[in-house]
Amino acid sequence: MKILGIDPGLKATGYGFIDCTNGTIKLIETGTIEPKQKDLIQYRLNKIYIILDDLIKQHKPEVMVIEKLYSHHNHPITSSILGHVRGVICMLCAQRSVELAEFSPKRIRKSVAGNGNASKIQVKRLVAEILGVDAQKLTLDASDALALALGYANINRC
Repeated sequence: MKILGIDPGLKATGYGFIDCTNGTIKLIETGTIEPKQKDLIQYRLNKIYIILDDLIKQHKPEVMVIEKLYSHHNHPITSSILGHVRGVICMLCAQRSVELAEFSPKRIRKSVAGNGNASKIQVKRLVAEILGVDAQKLTLDASDALALALGYANINRC
């Protein structure tokens, strides 16, 4: 089963494709989409849409995994901005007939790191170790995306 984890963001959207077959997990591709910050929001969203659509066409994942939306009382605008990117992702799921799964960050961290309160750096190190990649080469957005894919695989016992 091919799983695509996506860590949505307007500044940087991380993505990570893994293949989970017979209990073996392999990294397919990971990266970060970084639209130009000076571009208007519609062009930034379009760039994310175009790149993710191309990646989905290329790798044909069976499921796409994103974090559940949450809003922090000190940063209410953040959830609104994330909602735009999540909308693009949800639309791509519908257009490409890909199952969409959502999990809380704590559930993913617990599944991957054994601790729902693990830091992003701890999760990044574990993701790199599990997939046999150099942690230095992973952005935090890419490692978060891979953690989502790995968490889905663990939770669903792929």
